[in-house]
Amino acid sequence: MVKITGVLPRSIAEKKKIKSGDVLVSINGNEINDVLDYRFYLTDTKITLALIGKKGEYKVKIKKDEYDDLGLEFETPLMDKKHSCTNQCIFCFIDQNPEGMRESIYFKDDDSRLSFIHGNYVTLTNMKDKDVERIIKMRISPVNISIHTTNPELRVKMMKNRFAGDVLRYLDDFKSAGLIMHGQIVLCRGVNDGDELRRTLSDLMNYYPNLESVSVVPAGLTKHREGLYPLTDFSREEARAVIEAVDEFAKIQYAHFGSRQFFAADELYLKAEMPIPSNEYYEEYTQIENGVGMLRSFSDELDSALSLAREIKISSPRRVCVVTGEASYGMMSEYAEKITNAFDGLTVEAVKIVNNFFGESVTVSGLLTGKDIYEQTRDMPKCDLLLLPSSCLRHGDDLFLCGMSLSELSELLGQHVATVTNDGLCFLEAILGVSLN
Repeated sequence: MVKITGVLPRSIAEKKKIKSGDVLVSINGNEINDVLDYRFYLTDTKITLALIGKKGEYKVKIKKDEYDDLGLEFETPLMDKKHSCTNQCIFCFIDQNPEGMRESIYFKDDDSRLSFIHGNYVTLTNMKDKDVERIIKMRISPVNISIHTTNPELRVKMMKNRFAGDVLRYLDDFKSAGLIMHGQIVLCRGVNDGDELRRTLSDLMNYYPNLESVSVVPAGLTKHREGLYPLTDFSREEARAVIEAVDEFAKIQYAHFGSRQFFAADELYLKAEMPIPSNEYYEEYTQIENGVGMLRSFSDELDSALSLAREIKISSPRRVCVVTGEASYGMMSEYAEKITNAFDGLTVEAVKIVNNFFGESVTVSGLLTGKDIYEQTRDMPKCDLLLLPSSCLRHGDDLFLCGMSLSELSELLGQHVATVTNDGLCFLEAILGVSLN
């Protein structure tokens, strides 16, 4: 049962006199506990809602098209509380946050429903057989899974959860049911790399084509690791060895199936000081949200955008400063020079920000904070625009992880500050201040 918190005007629900505050019990006799139940059973064209209102139980019959929405609103998008993580992973980034941040920063979710709604990766340890059966029954796909290793004992050790090895059997259940999966391996130096990585990749080959893609991503390590499992970063040579191992198995899969299945994260290429592969290498970019192919996609989009903008004239001198983390500073400097050379009167500069908040070992742009950006740009000459990656901010919010807002940063610096998504076209449009569509 879920409580209705709102009814949209002129909606089906309003016409049927359903009220805010009523409780939705079932649809066509199927109990409703969360958004998965609701969306699945709502697709029938003839439905009967069982509800509880101020005057007691009542039923509403509705005829509709398959994808018509009823216009009901609930307390949360999940219609339920998030399921918190029951693991204590040795590489957990949340455990490496400094003290004194917002309470929500420390919440660990491991909710399979968020996998389907937002693309989150889940470890499966929060799931029971009945949850897997429901996913299969509802044909919910793809399922995004944090695998890390296929060695059951090692998975238990890495996640500090005695069920972590056993739940790997759910991969077989999803495969047998014909569901699509995507996987990720968070790689910890000296733990699940080397021979253990090769074992994992070899095992996961057997799940193709249901397991469409697997990303291999190095664990993010901050300076706040007191009392945590001793992990260290990959060296250049070690990062190269990881890429070589991933490519070895990817080539086998490509030869047999025309798809690589396995992909190393951009961060590994930057650590290895190796060139980013071509656009064709990343196929459908299925792992781009995991930092796989993001730099290649951005670069190609920027080149296309530059060809669209060839005739644009800069009416008055314009200087744009682009904030970036240490990892992508070299590439961003090249982009800045390329754009500067393409337009008279325009100067674009890449500004490298060292991550003092989380520690200098954290070099990705998405974890930069307002505090570090302010402290390292406040003495710079003012520019017409200080451009930041939108990944610095919490999703759907204007707050940095340090708690500073975008408007606060702009006010402190006394200049225009804006964010842009990781898209080459949007990036160039923001720099030029024009639309190229």
